[in-house]
Amino acid sequence: MYKFTAIISTKSCVNHIILPLILVLFLRQSYLLFLSLISILLNVISQKKMSSSKKMINVLMVSPTLQGHLNPTLNFAKRLASKGVHVTLAIPEETPHRFQNLNTQETNSHHHNNNPSKIQLEYFSDGLSIDHDRSKDPATFIASLETKGAENLSNLMTHLKKNDRSFSCLITSLFMPWSVDVAVSHGIPCAVLWPQASALFSIYYRYVCNANHFPNMENPNETLQLPSLPMLRVRELPSILLPSCPPYLKKLLMDFKPILDKVKWILGSSVYEFEEEILNSMASLRPILTIGPLVSPYLLGQKESEDSDDLTANLLRPEDSCLQWLNDKATSSVIYVAFGSLMEFSQKQMDNIATALKNTKKPFLWVITPQKGGAELPQGFLEEIKERGLVVTWCPQAKVLMHPAVACFVSHCGWNSTLEAVTAGIPIVALPNWLDQPTNAKLVEDVFKTGVRMRIGEEEDGVASAEEVERSITEVMEGPMAEEIKMRAVGLKEAARKAMVDGGSSDRNINRFVTEISGKFT
Repeated sequence: MYKFTAIISTKSCVNHIILPLILVLFLRQSYLLFLSLISILLNVISQKKMSSSKKMINVLMVSPTLQGHLNPTLNFAKRLASKGVHVTLAIPEETPHRFQNLNTQETNSHHHNNNPSKIQLEYFSDGLSIDHDRSKDPATFIASLETKGAENLSNLMTHLKKNDRSFSCLITSLFMPWSVDVAVSHGIPCAVLWPQASALFSIYYRYVCNANHFPNMENPNETLQLPSLPMLRVRELPSILLPSCPPYLKKLLMDFKPILDKVKWILGSSVYEFEEEILNSMASLRPILTIGPLVSPYLLGQKESEDSDDLTANLLRPEDSCLQWLNDKATSSVIYVAFGSLMEFSQKQMDNIATALKNTKKPFLWVITPQKGGAELPQGFLEEIKERGLVVTWCPQAKVLMHPAVACFVSHCGWNSTLEAVTAGIPIVALPNWLDQPTNAKLVEDVFKTGVRMRIGEEEDGVASAEEVERSITEVMEGPMAEEIKMRAVGLKEAARKAMVDGGSSDRNINRFVTEISGKFT
């Protein structure tokens, strides 16, 4: 009896005390083992992070000191920085004396959270004195860049490498072709950032590869048909192809083909959906990775990141007063007129535009940059239009184009302005002058279908009459095709935004580029 009871008590003790104790000890050991494994895993991840931070992708971007090149370069630099790439932007050292706000990133080279900035500015000498007027003597400027500039850029790269900044890629412009050879001499793969429409690249490429297929360039009305492009008259081709083109620009064109053979990537500032057929026609000849629109994030409905708010290139300080002026205007009522930083008008053309704007009876905002000895507004004009017109020397163009009061944009059709207007969904009235502008105007009317070109008769000597300026504005704002033009503009605005979001055509191409240069890191 006692023996039996004792056995039962012993079993009860095992069941109620020993087994739970063993279980607790087992769970405790498992828990400690689990913690140990987590610790090892975190350590491995930390080491991998440290290892990857040591292998941060560094790229060197080189840009001419022209606003039309510098701004897309800066916008692409911001885009790469958002992908974790460290960008060094090298520009001739005279630039800070010409552009507003460009020093911000250098003096404030840290984010507000004290993390190092991913965009860093460096300067190299173009070999000319600070006082030398490069805009008045472009031939000397380009020649000096090709010799002294190339040497100084190479020295800068050597210096940066000694300070632990090795580059996975050099991204340059075909307007600085010598920089490709600098990249080759340093054993770095090279990409070209193409700052114009893909259509222009197609035209230049086909010209330098087989110029015999092009018509007689002396006759402005001779026609040319290229794959996936509308029929072009000689007057609608970029002026660099014409006999009147200055020799220093012709040289850039002749350097085009040999330089391309040394370049791995062509990165286009356009959007695939804008020029789909043109890009497809180039795929078998020389593929273009579209990474645009390379415009202010503001035009894409995004807020600028804190560290890059002021990282823009402006020749003049924008007059924000025009935004307050626009606030008092009705939706889609204002004609915005701006012809870029380089356009110079004859007095006759200035008078015709002023007369047309007065005759439209519509509110207008007109940007006129100061020109030494240039055309002036007709006497009494400002007094006559003060109730409904505003004339300023410069304005924050992205904010103006996004303002609901703006109805259309009378533009020279430089590529940056064209891209900004299309991205903002604003119809364009084109008055092109030279370089790529005539071709861009053709694209606006016949490919994008978001605006009209002013018709200029040969007898007018390149000047649009007051009647033609007024007719073109009226056509875009109130004509039979006005609604269709506006709908098309809004459609391309949506396409531009979709291209840049995760998984969009431009975002995919940027990711592909970053992945490919990552593999080049040594």
